[in-house]
Amino acid sequence: MNQTNPIILVLYYSRHGATRKLAELIAQGIESVPGVDARLRTVPAVSSVAEATAPAIPAAGAPYVEAQDLAECAGLALGSPTRFGNMAASLKYFLDGTAAEWLAGTLAGKPAVVFTSTGSLHGGQESTLLSMMIPLLHHGMMIMGLPYSNPELMTTTSGGTPYGPTHWAGVDGDKPVSDDEKRLAVATGRRLAETAARLHGPRQGAH
Repeated sequence: MNQTNPIILVLYYSRHGATRKLAELIAQGIESVPGVDARLRTVPAVSSVAEATAPAIPAAGAPYVEAQDLAECAGLALGSPTRFGNMAASLKYFLDGTAAEWLAGTLAGKPAVVFTSTGSLHGGQESTLLSMMIPLLHHGMMIMGLPYSNPELMTTTSGGTPYGPTHWAGVDGDKPVSDDEKRLAVATGRRLAETAARLHGPRQGAH
């Protein structure tokens, strides 16, 4: 990873791995853009048991996100499985703790996309994506969707929305990511990276 390259933070929560698959595909799309790096991060699970604590380092997968990741990123891809048409509590808990970054404008002016997975085909994908946009708008981020120039939006029989890439994981979470879902996730990462690279570059005529 080149430390001078703009970094796109791919931040997700995944209980059974379906959302993580989308995150990895989005990261693949990001890194298909020359000069842009993806940084995969996750959040700890929350527990109803007050004494329960997560390990400092996850047993598997991406490291836990830190405030520095938000400060260093040039763009953000935010993902969560659907919980009753909303983001998972673990991701919401993390976002609720970003008041310092909100006050400092850490994420203001940076592009962002959202993504999700559900067990059922009509399990609240679009409402989850829309709910995830709200805290990012409060942070002053520039929300990006998926344009219909991506033909998979018209042909998909699984996941995929103009609000962001999605995956229909099935009741047991074992449905593979479809070809259309893959293309839309990669296209989202590429589009986010291209936009962040343009915004991150030197401003023309700056003094």
